[in-house]
Amino acid sequence: MQKSFKNYEKTLNILLLVSICFVLIFNLFTYDPILGYDAEAHHTYVDYMAVNKKLPGEGDTYEYFSPPIAYVFPAGVSIVCQNLVDSPDIFNTCRTIYPKITQIFQTILYLTALIINLKTIKLFTNSDNLFSTSYLLLISLGAINYRSISMIRGEVYIILFLSILLHLYLKLIKNNFNYLENYVLYFGLTISLLALSRQWAFFLFPGFFIVAILYKNKKLFLFLAKSFSLGAAFSFWFYFRQFLTSGTFTAFNKTPMGLSFNNQPLSFYVPTSENLNYLFFKPIRPWLDNQFLSILYSDFWGDYWGYFVFTSRHLEDGRNQLFIGDYLARVNLVSILPTIFILFFLFQRNRMNKEYLLKYINLSIAITFFGYLLFLIIYPELPTGDTIKSTYMLQLFHLILFITAVKIDDYKYKNFKLYNLVILFFLIAYVHNFSTYLSHYNFEFIRNLV
Repeated sequence: MQKSFKNYEKTLNILLLVSICFVLIFNLFTYDPILGYDAEAHHTYVDYMAVNKKLPGEGDTYEYFSPPIAYVFPAGVSIVCQNLVDSPDIFNTCRTIYPKITQIFQTILYLTALIINLKTIKLFTNSDNLFSTSYLLLISLGAINYRSISMIRGEVYIILFLSILLHLYLKLIKNNFNYLENYVLYFGLTISLLALSRQWAFFLFPGFFIVAILYKNKKLFLFLAKSFSLGAAFSFWFYFRQFLTSGTFTAFNKTPMGLSFNNQPLSFYVPTSENLNYLFFKPIRPWLDNQFLSILYSDFWGDYWGYFVFTSRHLEDGRNQLFIGDYLARVNLVSILPTIFILFFLFQRNRMNKEYLLKYINLSIAITFFGYLLFLIIYPELPTGDTIKSTYMLQLFHLILFITAVKIDDYKYKNFKLYNLVILFFLIAYVHNFSTYLSHYNFEFIRNLV
């Protein structure tokens, strides 16, 4: 029986890996990053860096406040392209080349992050198998993952560096918080790279210190103090530059309204019955109209903003336009049960004594969620809620799925029937939702676009 189950898991893991690779390769051929969120502003950031060899200011692109990590690689590709390619319009020629190469690069970064997380789960559970079926299946379910890595975005880098940070942290825990000084360098450097990827990463930092204080662990606190000091030394320059040019360390391209819950209407916090009706019958813009949880749910499982499946621009070029709204409605319905299972396991206590890691992840989930909520209250985008995008909270979903996968794996030993039932429902959702993972542009359109 045990041997049969291992063979079944191995087969399922292979199928999941093949399907993930198929989706990623398919999207490389059918989606261009210029179609992504605020794509022109991000491309202008890259172009400015490539031409001027420095960061843009407020008057150069409205993404000026974004840290530079996500733009270094495409700017480097653009510079190389301009030196190698012979073209009468070299700038625009390279502007069509570097986005696709960056898309390939970010796909590799994403796969690297998944492998690191699988190694961390293996270390956490003391498993002899690298591949966690629960994790592979859960991480495959969210359409937001495939959409995010197809655009030029800093959140992809957050996922990579977060996976490295979790692995380093778990190894530190396993070693009873004894470390060599070079470990401080690794940890500090990863922190700095997170800080220079996207400002959302700052939500990931307080949890470490809270854990050290809760467990009164002086060795951990000292390690964190050294690492974060080093991380700040490497990354502070960017935020100090923001202060000098914009008057604030946390510059943004919108004016803050101050912290008042009245900045948002009641429907932002609590959807009306009509709003909930749209959630399961027409979950595409603009029908959910600035609803926090409804848009996050629809954007995670489907494509509320229409940049991938519904294709909000070039409507005449997208496939299945007459039916996609109904399909996304079914996606939201089918995804109810997987969502319930994810939340159920998220709040389950794990039987393995690895409280330091679990506590940190739980704290970071809470801080990220409520931190993002406060951001939306301080910077309301009325009436549409344009800043409510699941991509911005990619780190939140990856933390939730990581810890949920660990707890589901634990049920293989606690309740084998429940484990198989959960895997079955996840598989049903994966098969049904598969079209949401794929770009709905066609090959010919992409060739004409570039």
